[in-house]
Amino acid sequence: MKISLILLLALSFAGCVQPGAKISLANSNTLIVKDLFEAFNEHDWKKLAACYKDTATFLDPSFGPDPVQRTREQTAQKYKELQQQFPDIHDEVVNVYGDKNHITVEFISSATGPDGKKWRLPICTVFTIDDGKIEKDYTYYDNSH
Repeated sequence: MKISLILLLALSFAGCVQPGAKISLANSNTLIVKDLFEAFNEHDWKKLAACYKDTATFLDPSFGPDPVQRTREQTAQKYKELQQQFPDIHDEVVNVYGDKNHITVEFISSATGPDGKKWRLPICTVFTIDDGKIEKDYTYYDNSH
């Protein structure tokens, strides 16, 4: 029963995957990433942070060129601040690729800036998952604009 539920949820998430994308539908790590994106779009930062280990490693242009360690509390705070700046922030998953411990997601982040202009930003994140939680979040996007 539990396996059937996991497969059903994985299949529903896989509906976001375009043909040819590589992902194992039986991979429970896909569900963790699905939960993360659902929490992001619900602006539920506590739920989002719970997808990560107590302390996770992030590589993100917003933190600079090197990986940094962040606690769940720091992660939730970062996204609270992002929402304050962009109240309608939303991510649209385009492709999902995966293997045993790595899930790569291509997505478009969009919002309305403080100046009233709408923007869209293509992003790619590689998640490393260990023991049911994200331990590494390596995010790539063009930060030059």
